[in-house]
Amino acid sequence: MALNPLTSLTPLTDADIARLEALLDALPPPLQPLDVSALDGYLCGVLLQPQRPPPARWLALVCDVEGRPAPEGAALQELQALVLRRHAELDRAIGQRQWFDPWIYQLDDDAEPAECVLPWVAGFAAAMEAFPALMARPDPELVEPLALLFMHFDPEDLEDADALLEVIETLEPAADLAEAVQDVVRALMLIADVTRPRTVPAARRPAPRRRR
Repeated sequence: MALNPLTSLTPLTDADIARLEALLDALPPPLQPLDVSALDGYLCGVLLQPQRPPPARWLALVCDVEGRPAPEGAALQELQALVLRRHAELDRAIGQRQWFDPWIYQLDDDAEPAECVLPWVAGFAAAMEAFPALMARPDPELVEPLALLFMHFDPEDLEDADALLEVIETLEPAADLAEAVQDVVRALMLIADVTRPRTVPAARRPAPRRRR
């Protein structure tokens, strides 16, 4: 899909995000699209792969978790254009190690930070399942940042992840949603230091909080 290079670098506004959500919700059954929070985590998982998957492969999973084709037409083109704009925005932020606001939202007044982060992390995990090269990389520097993300899952859902579980058990949960969001972005930057290293070494980041 061809995009105007200037348009593709324009960050999405709140109105754009609402429009993207509406387009995803309008996809017909039996398609099972990602919601906007999971989509954001998914895009980060795609961008952090050691080798980037072809756009046609990862775009197909946005509209349906099983990769079934979405109906062609203007709506799909608009949806993909919005997704590619967010992809470019995240690519730039991660590549330059700049802060960005992940699409993580307060679900309700009583929701714990982990509940609010879980949809985003589920999207990230979907990218790990579809494109396993990152998780298969035997680099000890990846364990702690991945643990910071996957700590939001129920431990029973993390099968065959003994190294992650061992680290997760030592981590202190975030006190509030703002802190949880900071941990997510920090984890992504630490992963990027391994899979997308910069020529200039990044500044040292604080270690994850440990249980007392």
